[in-house]
Amino acid sequence: MRGALGGPRVLLRRLREVMAEPVSAQDRLDKIVVLIAANMVAEVCSVYVLRVDGTLELYATEGLNRTAVHLTVMRIDEGLVGTVAREAEPISLSNAQAHPAFSYRPETGEEIYHSFLGVPILRAGNTLGVLVVQNRAHRSYTEEEIEALQTTAMVLAEIIASGELTAMALPGAEPAARRPLHLKGLALSEGIGLGHVVLHEPRIEVTKVIADDLPAELKRIDGAVETLRASIDTMLADEGVARVGEHREILEAYRMFAHDRGWIGRMREAVMTGLTAEGAVERVQSDTRARMLRMTDPYLRERMHDLDDLANRLLRQLTGRSAGSDHDRLPDNAVIVARNMSPAALLDYDRTRIRGLVLEEGAATSHLTIVARALGISAVGHMENVVGQVDAGDAVIVDGVSGEVHIRPPAEVENAYADKVRFRAKRLERYAALRDVPTVTRDGIPIELHLNAGLLVDLPHIEETGATGIGLFRTELQFMIASAFPRTNEQLKLYRSVLDAAGERPVVFRTLDIGGDKVLPYMRAIEEENPALGWRAIRLGLDRPGLLRSQIRALLRAATGRELRLIFPMVSAVEEYDRAHHIVERELTHLRRHGHGLPERVLVGVMLEVPALLFQLDLLFSRVDFASVGSNDLVQFLYAADRGNSRVADRFDPLAPAALRALKMIIDKAAEYGKPVTLCGELASRPLEALALAAIGYRKLSVSPASYGPVKAMLLELDLAAASAFVAPLLGITGEVHSLRPQLAAFAQKAGLPL
Repeated sequence: MRGALGGPRVLLRRLREVMAEPVSAQDRLDKIVVLIAANMVAEVCSVYVLRVDGTLELYATEGLNRTAVHLTVMRIDEGLVGTVAREAEPISLSNAQAHPAFSYRPETGEEIYHSFLGVPILRAGNTLGVLVVQNRAHRSYTEEEIEALQTTAMVLAEIIASGELTAMALPGAEPAARRPLHLKGLALSEGIGLGHVVLHEPRIEVTKVIADDLPAELKRIDGAVETLRASIDTMLADEGVARVGEHREILEAYRMFAHDRGWIGRMREAVMTGLTAEGAVERVQSDTRARMLRMTDPYLRERMHDLDDLANRLLRQLTGRSAGSDHDRLPDNAVIVARNMSPAALLDYDRTRIRGLVLEEGAATSHLTIVARALGISAVGHMENVVGQVDAGDAVIVDGVSGEVHIRPPAEVENAYADKVRFRAKRLERYAALRDVPTVTRDGIPIELHLNAGLLVDLPHIEETGATGIGLFRTELQFMIASAFPRTNEQLKLYRSVLDAAGERPVVFRTLDIGGDKVLPYMRAIEEENPALGWRAIRLGLDRPGLLRSQIRALLRAATGRELRLIFPMVSAVEEYDRAHHIVERELTHLRRHGHGLPERVLVGVMLEVPALLFQLDLLFSRVDFASVGSNDLVQFLYAADRGNSRVADRFDPLAPAALRALKMIIDKAAEYGKPVTLCGELASRPLEALALAAIGYRKLSVSPASYGPVKAMLLELDLAAASAFVAPLLGITGEVHSLRPQLAAFAQKAGLPL
């Protein structure tokens, strides 16, 4: 490369010296453009910064008229500089004025310059500005010069992202790097959370980007790549990894990228411009991310996440950092931001410190969402690229009611949400005032309103809400938060605590529902192509009877002298229920034989969540003591739509005629056999859906603690006879009716029901 001052490595070293000087932000930028111009043998070097209003402002220049600094502003769809910012790609021209995108600004005096090289200033794939060099001569810039300027732009990105330039800007024209963001996604769990960002998978902060010893850095990058390849090969060779399926396909994609010569070559080239191995990985990934963010092909966009993960693995290799968040340093008002995560990962955090959850993916009925609701954590999903737009510690507001997220919110937004929190608190006070009011509809029909629970922190909600009981206690949550398999005595202690908290009110314990996305950290994961349809819940329990027996024994002993109600999840055939019920009888016999106390009464039921049971209802209700409808899985399986897959989870509405007819079939058959049925899925936790359930015959609902007040308030105002008469003819609708939601919403509005 042509360079009056010794090439890019010398430039980077001099930039490091300028960065350390105690000077103003403007003086620092002014010195940087002089250094770059001299090093590039360029007559002009200019820095444009992207502003919050979407325009680009000239912040510093060497060669153009200095009076144009902070006065020259252009739209992002204007000129060559705007094109570089918009496309996030370098532009190199020997005759810029002949290009159709060229935009002449007379105040700059740039009409005498012909050659143009502009590169985007990128951070995490997001454009922060544009770095430009120009010459009078019609010259072509070499690939080496383009690469060197991109490397220099990486250093400028850190200056912009640090917020150092904000003090120089007029109100409303601040750099976009730290601009407030207002994002709209999918509301997953109600509530409002105000706090600061904690990245679930923290980005590795590269503190040293300028290399001292290039051969050593090349050796480091080559060694890290070899270690990465070996780790992927080891995972693929593991017998626990399925020979086919999504998990293996991801690892195969990882291996393909890890052996891609172009990817490795770009990182080595970045090192040769003067970067450390870490700096090279970060720069190449930021460039790649910028290109992929602008692609429309969902498959290619998905590959961006694979490359992000590989880059993070490389950075961890190079820096010696371990994966995962530092849970011990969680702030008091943490808002977890992640692409996605498992329920067990969320439960691994100190829940008393979490104020919100923001996901790039996420679905309204996923197990993660259910756990967030159970913990009272406001959550929003479908926030594309949110991980790349935030930094750890950023102020954030999560609105789990509207599905909005405010990142780095301005003071007026914070004040508005403070008012909203106060208003929400008053509404909760009104719900609390209903605590001792019996849940009876306006026309005198009593409804049993229970709570869903799964942790000790849920138990105070029984008294707070005045709930009829616990309609579903998810026993697997205790196993998911434990570091080792809970011993029988530990289980016994928890179950007794639950029964003590409930007092005379009934509690329905669901036996372990693990598998799928509910993986125990201390058990070997079984990779399956379709885990939701695989080895989980009662299937696992019947294949590992020792596991099921130990839990049932603990439940029976905990209920000594009291009533015990337990249900088996994911039952697909009556024969499975019979086998599970036989284990209960065996454990009762064992306790009698060894002189242990017994429950006063044991009621055994089944979860209705597999469509096959809809065609075995006569056999089933002739055996069980009661049943619970798991509407999340039932609707998922009815429509073959994975509730954890954001692309299809919301395609089918549970208020569609087909789904409601299936639910009515269950309640009608239960009435015929005189067996009680509770609907305990998330469907019951939304007032409009609860209205529909009551209208088709459900008199027992189990809801999340946060939903208890809203659902009860609606039921107290409901004329159930009118609702039933309204819904009955709608169930017979055929044709292209996707959902009865609009009709039900209109009914509720006309009736003045609080939704």
